[in-house]
Amino acid sequence: MHPSHFTPFESLAAAIIPHLPQTTDGSHDHDHLLRVWNTVKAIQAQEGGDLELLAAAVLLHDCVLVPKESPLRSQASELAAKEAAGVLQSQGWSAERTEIVCDAIRTHGYSAGRTPTSLEGRILQDADRLDAIGYIGIARCFYTAGRMHSQLYNPADPTANARPLNDRHFALDHFPQKLLKLGANFTTATGQALAVVRVKALANFYEGMLAEVTGGA
Repeated sequence: MHPSHFTPFESLAAAIIPHLPQTTDGSHDHDHLLRVWNTVKAIQAQEGGDLELLAAAVLLHDCVLVPKESPLRSQASELAAKEAAGVLQSQGWSAERTEIVCDAIRTHGYSAGRTPTSLEGRILQDADRLDAIGYIGIARCFYTAGRMHSQLYNPADPTANARPLNDRHFALDHFPQKLLKLGANFTTATGQALAVVRVKALANFYEGMLAEVTGGA
């Protein structure tokens, strides 16, 4: 990832990128940051907000990576916010602007279950969640399932009619357990509009895969 991807905040990106984790997780890599940044810009163009704050929030929102299967998963956003505070303070950021970025990071994650208090936080949360749905969301779901050595689905009960959903063991369970619920949790009008198309893609895939594995198609 090159700082020029974050024009006109190349200097900010150049200062932050060395602090980012090097990871082999293709669902939370630098390409994820770039996708979220592009979506943030699209939402900000319609909703407003401070684009420099958003650039910092995007760059640092996953600066501490916690595996999905880790018991610390629900703390991932809080841990990233604490790390982000140190990075921004080392760059001479004011306490006020640092806290806006950190609050956006602290509240962006689904596992944290928190509501952003700023427009920038709402935009970051919407952009990050948009990357979890649609076609890229489907790809990320099965990529992560492969890394966790999960099965594609439960062959005895793929729709979980007589068992609890378990997306750590069955990739397809992640759709009703989380992904299909995300469409109701967007807090900007632009994010909501973008989510409609991506949620439809999720639903079509889920229904189509169920039809295939149950012999219906």
